[in-house]
Amino acid sequence: MRSKDAKIFLEALEELEKEKGISKESLLETVEQALLAAYKKHYGDEEKVEVEIDRETGEIGVYEVKTVVDDVYDAALEISVEDAREVSKRAKIGDQVKIEVNCEEFRRNAIQNGKQIVIQKVREAERQNIYDKFKVKEKDIINGIIRRIDERKNIFIEFDGTEAILPMAEQSPADTYRVGERIKVYVAEVEKTNKFPKIVISRKNEGLLRKLFELEIPEIAEGLIEIKSVAREAGSRAKIAVYSADKNIDTVGACIGQKGLRIKNIVDELNGEKIDIVEWKESIEEFVSAVLSPAKVNSVELLEDGTTTRVIVDPSQLSLAIGKNGQNARLAAKLTGMRVDIKVKEDLKKAEEEVKAEEHTEEENED
Repeated sequence: MRSKDAKIFLEALEELEKEKGISKESLLETVEQALLAAYKKHYGDEEKVEVEIDRETGEIGVYEVKTVVDDVYDAALEISVEDAREVSKRAKIGDQVKIEVNCEEFRRNAIQNGKQIVIQKVREAERQNIYDKFKVKEKDIINGIIRRIDERKNIFIEFDGTEAILPMAEQSPADTYRVGERIKVYVAEVEKTNKFPKIVISRKNEGLLRKLFELEIPEIAEGLIEIKSVAREAGSRAKIAVYSADKNIDTVGACIGQKGLRIKNIVDELNGEKIDIVEWKESIEEFVSAVLSPAKVNSVELLEDGTTTRVIVDPSQLSLAIGKNGQNARLAAKLTGMRVDIKVKEDLKKAEEEVKAEEHTEEENED
C-alpha cells in the first residue's frame, strides 16, 4: 500500500469510528484477517504467515513466521540460528522470528481489498446496531416520528436515528398519519436474518393495547392488577380482562380512573377505539357472562366438549350479545378462549321440544 493511500485509508477508518461508533482497531483486525486469508488462498498455506497493518502509517506488512532451531528440517516453518540473527541479532533457539515477504502485487491489491472489507464490516455493524436497538424494545412501545409515507401507504418512522416501516397490514383503520407527527408503535417482533434485521412494528397488535394499559395504569405496572387476556379488532373495539388477588382493589374502576381519565387517555391514543374492561373470573360461566357485556345474559352452560359455552339470552338482548356483524361474540370468544354459542331462550326451548318429538316418533316406529 503506497504511503499516501495508506494514510487516506487510516483517516477513513478514524472517520468511521466517529460516525458509526465502530472501533478503528476492530476494523484493522478484520482487514488483517481477511488479507491473510486472501494471501493464503493465492500463495498457499504451507508457511506460517502474518499480515500486519502499521497503526501509525497504515503500511501493510506480510511476514513469514519461523521457529529458530539448530537443524532445519522444514524450511517453510523453521530457520537456523545463523539466518535468524540476520533478522534479529538476539535470536536464540526456540524463538520465533518474522521475515518480511516481498510481494508487491499483493500489496497493490491490498488497498482495494481493504476498502471492500471495511464496507462489508460497516454494513454488518450497522445491521447489528439496528438489531440491538430494536431487540431491547421487543414487546414494548417506542415513540417515533413519521418521516415519510410512500405510494403504498407504508409509514417510515424514525426512532433513535433509525427508520422502521409500519406497513399497511399493521396500521389501524382509525389512524391518520401525517409527516412530522409523533407516533407510538408496538415492536411486535425483531429477528436476525442473512441481510437486514426483520423488524415488525404495529398499531394493530393486541400488545399495543396491553402496553398502553401498563403505561397508563400504575396498579398494572406495579403488578397489583394483572391483565389476563386481550381481544382486539383494531380501530373498532377491544375487550380486556383484568384481575387482582387483592379483593380490596376495584380492578375495573382502577383501569377507568377518576372521571374516566385513564381509559380516556388510552382511547384517545387509539383514536376512538371502544374498549370494554372486564373483571376476569375463574368460573368460565361467570367469565363468559361478564365478557358479553353490555348484553344481559340469562345463563351460561359449559358443554361436554369443554371448549364450547351455550349462552341463553332474552330476544331483546340477542343483537346486543352478538354485536354488529358478530363483533361482540367474536371478541368474547377470543378473550375467553371458548366457542360462544348464543341462543334465545324461546328458540332453545322450541329446539328441545322438536328433538323430543323426533325421539318419540322414532320410539313409536320401533314399536
